[in-house]
Amino acid sequence: MALKVDFIKLKEHGTVAEIRQDVVHVTGLTNCMNGQLVHIANGAARGVIVGFDPDYVLVLLVDQTGPVKPGDEVVTTLDEYRVPVGDAYLGRRVDALGHPTDNGGPIRCSRTYPIFGKAPSVLERIPLTEVLQTGTKIIDMMKPVGKGQRMLIIGDRMTGKTTVGVDAILNQKGKDVICVYCCIGKAESALAKVIEAFDAADAWPYTVVVAALASDPMGQQYLVPYVATSIGEYFMYEKKGHVLVVFDDFTKHAWAYRQISLLLERAPGRDAYPGDIFYIHSQLVERACKLNQARGGGSMTHLPIVETQQGDVAGYIPSNIISMTDGQIYMSALLFSEGFKPAIDMGLSVSRIGNRVQWPAIKKMTGMLQLEFVRYKELERLTRIKAGVSADVEKRLKRGKILEEILKQDANAPVPMEDQVITLYALQRGFFEGIEPSEVRSSLSTLIAEVRRNRPDVIAELIRTQQLTDVVKEGLDEQLEKLRGAPVQA
Repeated sequence: MALKVDFIKLKEHGTVAEIRQDVVHVTGLTNCMNGQLVHIANGAARGVIVGFDPDYVLVLLVDQTGPVKPGDEVVTTLDEYRVPVGDAYLGRRVDALGHPTDNGGPIRCSRTYPIFGKAPSVLERIPLTEVLQTGTKIIDMMKPVGKGQRMLIIGDRMTGKTTVGVDAILNQKGKDVICVYCCIGKAESALAKVIEAFDAADAWPYTVVVAALASDPMGQQYLVPYVATSIGEYFMYEKKGHVLVVFDDFTKHAWAYRQISLLLERAPGRDAYPGDIFYIHSQLVERACKLNQARGGGSMTHLPIVETQQGDVAGYIPSNIISMTDGQIYMSALLFSEGFKPAIDMGLSVSRIGNRVQWPAIKKMTGMLQLEFVRYKELERLTRIKAGVSADVEKRLKRGKILEEILKQDANAPVPMEDQVITLYALQRGFFEGIEPSEVRSSLSTLIAEVRRNRPDVIAELIRTQQLTDVVKEGLDEQLEKLRGAPVQA
């Protein structure tokens, strides 16, 4: 005789004792856990358990459709807080709870993921070997990002941090990388600019926008990066794909968590942040990885953004996140004011992955490029106060200015890797000698257009092999000679 067992879902009932902004004190819950979902006042609000006191449980409100008052009933089941995930999220803008905010209708998903998911263990990870093409020339040439890396973008406000993250998303078109843009505590106008860039570049087929704006509750601003990561994990684990998540930005997330912690009456530490501020960010970025083949071989790359005050990278939040990432891209306000965009300071930027993930063609030609550019910037600063310089210094300054023009690029115009190889090869072969710095960018555009039109086989060979093969060299030399009207330098 078969025994039939009905699994009963245990519910627990409590009562709202006190409300402080977005934090509710609940009594009567004796069997609950951190991160658990609770329903308040017959569904008028939902919250997540974030702490415990001897007499009550602390619940953070994350979704409220009606008033919550003392005496309201609180119901909880032994479920952790989960968010819907699935392919249906592609091309959509959602809030911190996974609800659509783009007037595109409901999102139907059959699967859910916990928002406070566990990071993969060391045994589930493998070393990074594949480059994530950001489309920003300075990064791809000198500070490469690998698939599965955690690369911090740091700098003062209005220095182009968001542009670097957005360009990395735009450059994934056709590269089988799913992108998640996570907006934390920013103004609606700032998010509208990002969405406009996605619209113009037709990035929606592979992109999800998860946003908690400055006007949204603190609970949503705290939860949104976890939700964005869970949505990305679905594509990494279930689809065995590559994922890029841009967090814009962690500074606002830290502010939201500080405010919540003060409402929870937790002891403030340095700069009034709670003691576990390091843990909540490390818990997030540790979920980025490159999985081994047994787990599907997918990857998740994180590009967290952090805002500094007057270039102070030794501040509490910046120094915390620098210590838990695999390198940083430092955006300089001084370079930005000088008109060098993207304003990446190569002296303060570093990639701990190194050139291990770079295309061999690029690795071969960028060996001394960073040192040359840093020396040029130092020489330029020294010669500003001098009336005259020697012919040798003048020559070095001109070559530096040419290199500076080559590295500049417009916002929301990512440069493919094959175009970067053409650029470096032309620089190495002396194509820009004799050209005025002001004409460098137009000459470079002409060269790339000619190679793409006349030698598509060279482009195809570059993409396939990622190396400077004889076919690539022969094709590029031919186009360089045609444009210069003379043999290029050997």
